[in-house]
Amino acid sequence: MDMSGEQRIPAPREAVWRALNDPEILKVCIPGCQELVKTSDTQMTATAVMKVGPVSARFQGAVTLCDLDPPNSYRISGEGQGGVAGFARGEARVRLEADGDDTILHYEVAAQVGGKLAQLGGRLIDATARQMSAAFFKRFAAEVAAAEVVAGEEAPAGAQAAPPAGVAGDGASPAAPGASASAATPAARRASVRPEPPPGLFDQLKGAGPVLVALIAALAWLLFGGPVPGMGASQVSADFTAALHLIIVAAIGYLFGRQSRAGAPRVVVVERER
Repeated sequence: MDMSGEQRIPAPREAVWRALNDPEILKVCIPGCQELVKTSDTQMTATAVMKVGPVSARFQGAVTLCDLDPPNSYRISGEGQGGVAGFARGEARVRLEADGDDTILHYEVAAQVGGKLAQLGGRLIDATARQMSAAFFKRFAAEVAAAEVVAGEEAPAGAQAAPPAGVAGDGASPAAPGASASAATPAARRASVRPEPPPGLFDQLKGAGPVLVALIAALAWLLFGGPVPGMGASQVSADFTAALHLIIVAAIGYLFGRQSRAGAPRVVVVERER
């Protein structure tokens, strides 16, 4: 079976060439194609369901591109097996001709079929091949045109550049690129590592309130004869006095530890009247 013809595609030649080498576009355009995978720059594997007259079969095969002359022409060849339905093999020469804003695609196809397909007669096979070819080119032209429209819409959006670096608004003096970032970075770093001021004495005393109450009560007991009238320091047992000393020492240690963590240490001296 031999077939030749031409098809006008409303797109530039470079766009048509890219589409002819795009497996996703070809998969959508080839009637019955279920899978088309590009395994290398010049090879693809294909799976398609074809129906010729009463015979329907699922073909699996390989496609090879050769004699590439971008974006002018190439030759495509392939072979597929359809099980009991038979086989199909052939090649096609494709040539692209620029015509203004359009492209004229010239093709020459030579194919051979075998098995049950060959028994259907050349007239039926030729008619089916021409129908499939017309369906392919109609869909292919639509896909390429749609891709060109999308590309044309994306170009103006990408051309809208952001304002130059350093221009903040009306009256602002322009700055060298990267100057704002470099000037702000040290300040940001200083702000991030700036230590918090140590708490003041009043804040420390507020946190140590319960300890101070115990400390003052113990000092009053020892220095002024106790909170109970008539009960002097001489009437207090030695064990109780030792316990009060422990409370005072613990309070001093607590305050000293808080001051050491907050800043420079301070020494608290407690003198007892003899």
